[in-house]
Amino acid sequence: MNDRVLLKAPDGAQAEIALHGAHVLSWVPAGASEQLYLSPRSDFAPGKAIRGGVPVCFPQFAERGPLPKHGFARNQAWRLLNLDVSRDDAIAVLALDGARADVGTWARHFELELTVRVAGQMLDLELACTNTGEAPLGFTAALHTYLHVDDLNATSLAGLSGLRYRDSVLQRDELQRVELLLPGDSGVVDLDRIYFQAKEPLLLSEHRLNGRVRRVLITSQGFDDAVVWNPGPERCAKLADMPADGWRHMLCVEAACIGIPVELPAGETWVGRQSLSLESAG
Repeated sequence: MNDRVLLKAPDGAQAEIALHGAHVLSWVPAGASEQLYLSPRSDFAPGKAIRGGVPVCFPQFAERGPLPKHGFARNQAWRLLNLDVSRDDAIAVLALDGARADVGTWARHFELELTVRVAGQMLDLELACTNTGEAPLGFTAALHTYLHVDDLNATSLAGLSGLRYRDSVLQRDELQRVELLLPGDSGVVDLDRIYFQAKEPLLLSEHRLNGRVRRVLITSQGFDDAVVWNPGPERCAKLADMPADGWRHMLCVEAACIGIPVELPAGETWVGRQSLSLESAG
């Protein structure tokens, strides 16, 4: 795939974005290593979803509606509206016009914009939807962020305790009573949970072999929910675009609007943001 945008801030922080799906493929903070997981078996063919990075799910999350899984935005060709590098950061703005998109039977009038900003230890993502039609626009959406980890067995995610969640594997509602530990093949496998009203910051911690801890702070605005996903060994082995051990090296922590779909009046704009900050490189 040649249609890519490389964002590079003066301090060395950078991100790579594919115009296909406005898909963030890579995020490297200043002086640090890659923070996102991108499957080495990703299919970059037109009309195919890329496995890893940050897919844009719109106007439907998962199979919660009549459209193909996660909607159509991640499979469309977006346009680069603006690319700007200042003294402090680098910003790209990409757009998808509903009138030009292949939306199938979803006949709605809308415009999407994804703004990607890198600076220092930060990656900021902003998804904006404008209802350009005359009727209300309803949708669900998510930024399906795949975070890289060296070993899922040494990873935890704080900030979810006390939240109600939907276990999409067991098809039942639960309450998260303690912080989420991820023991991989010794415990949690095929993890697929929607945490409702997850408005507090989340902290991914990874204990590395060198004894240090890598920490990534995850905050969101406009997205009421959070999704935590890892396919586990059995499901991962069945995914053609993932290596068999890929599940060990990733965890999806997604900013999402699922529990209460967005109902956007004509002429109005909805905005959702997710910010990732490398607190400690480990």
